[in-house]
Amino acid sequence: MIKSHPVYTRLLDRQSKLGHSICMGLDPVIGQLPAAYPQTVSGVAQFLERLVEESLPHVVAYKPNIAFFEALGLDGLRLLEAVIKRIDRQVPVILDAKRGDIGTTATQQARYLIDYFGADATTLHPYMGHDSIEPFLAYRHQYHFVLVLTSNSGAQDIEQQVLATGDRVYEHVLDLCSQWHRGYGNVGCVVGATQPGVAALRERDRQLVYLMPGVGAQGGAYSQAQLEGKNTDGLVLIPVSRALMYGHSNQSFECRLKHLLGQ
Repeated sequence: MIKSHPVYTRLLDRQSKLGHSICMGLDPVIGQLPAAYPQTVSGVAQFLERLVEESLPHVVAYKPNIAFFEALGLDGLRLLEAVIKRIDRQVPVILDAKRGDIGTTATQQARYLIDYFGADATTLHPYMGHDSIEPFLAYRHQYHFVLVLTSNSGAQDIEQQVLATGDRVYEHVLDLCSQWHRGYGNVGCVVGATQPGVAALRERDRQLVYLMPGVGAQGGAYSQAQLEGKNTDGLVLIPVSRALMYGHSNQSFECRLKHLLGQ
């Protein structure tokens, strides 16, 4: 069932064609733009236009983080809309918004991300339970990545706590993702590349697709994430933002990508 999902198929095809698992994160910040661009919303627009043009042939997917566009106000949201429209529809867009709320609210969140922006995939937090994310899962032609074990240090506050069963919270959430995926066929997991134990977690479900932040500026290694995170089809998604957006900005995008991949 999983291979017939339209977004899954596109991701797998892109990874096979390119020979790597890198997704282009889009986290624009005024003040971090290269000096050649005005430090304004207009400058962000110019920068992203060129970045998408240069990166489009080379990345598996795009992962714009909606918070960075929201921080620019209404102009930022219009910019996000324009950026998504600029991306070739064969290249999936994972709109990183980390939504999840009571059912009626989640329904409107899903409409916003999917019906309005046209996202191919979303990110969700699961801590209000199944009814808070079901409105997203009901969009069966989209994919949905549920936060399981994140790359931030605060993961120890909740995600790594031990339950009465002996499982940690993140292991329980992954088991729920397995259950939801069996029902809907469109559920993946967010698993931080900087966290130990990814290989052991992968053994709980070999099929789920991992979206693995933490490579690049956060210090995670691409080769390790790719090896430990890939599923039974060899698919894993490794988003990188800062290292590709701003690192070695005097080099071409292709050179920055090769540097990241250790080539």
